[in-house]
Amino acid sequence: MGFPSSSNSPTQYIYLVHSLIEQCLVFKLSKEDCIEALSKHARINPLVTSTVWKELEKENKEFFEFYSKRGETRKGNAEEFLRSPSGV
Repeated sequence: MGFPSSSNSPTQYIYLVHSLIEQCLVFKLSKEDCIEALSKHARINPLVTSTVWKELEKENKEFFEFYSKRGETRKGNAEEFLRSPSGV
């Protein structure tokens, strides 16, 4: 899968995915739901989303430990995320 637009650089694409993952976090989506939502609605390759997520976990270890321990991710909440003005 290529980049969404031929004018976008790989760096811009990674920043886009990073931003979309942050939106998933705001809506308390699990990693799996985020990957699914971005694949389905933004046509982001799941491998790209997973890789960016893993890098964010490395850079923000404490945040992601807290996020995953909270156990309050909203399973299957991708539709609410996508209906929001800031969603995909």
